[in-house]
Amino acid sequence: QVQLVESGGGLVQSGGSLRLSCAASGIIFSSKAMGWYRQAPGKPREWVAGISNGGISTDYADSVKGRFTISRDNAKNTVYLQMDSLKPEDTAVYYCNTATRLQALRSLVTNNWGRGTQVTVSS
Repeated sequence: QVQLVESGGGLVQSGGSLRLSCAASGIIFSSKAMGWYRQAPGKPREWVAGISNGGISTDYADSVKGRFTISRDNAKNTVYLQMDSLKPEDTAVYYCNTATRLQALRSLVTNNWGRGTQVTVSS
C-alpha cells in the first residue's frame, strides 16, 4: 500500500512563500501521476495541483494558478508544491496522493491519505 508523508508546512504571513514536500513509498513512483490536495476547517478536501508521471504536464485549480508550482524528483520519490503569494484563504491541511493518470487526480476517490501538513497564512 502506498505510504505518503507530507512536510514543510508552517505559519507564514500573507504574501509569503512555503515549499511543501511529499515522500511516497510502496509504489513505482515514476509510473504515477501525483497530486496535492487541501482541506480547510469545515470544508471538504479539494484538489489543488497535479503533475504527470514524467513531470512534463501539470494542472492547477483556478484558485492557485499562477501562484503555486508543482514539481517532482523521481530519483527521490518526492513531489513538491512551491506556494508563493500566499493568502489567508490558502490556510488548510495539505495532502498529496497518487493516481494512474494526471486527469484522474481531480476526481480522486480514496481512503488512503497521509497525515498532511498544516499551512497557516496570517493576514
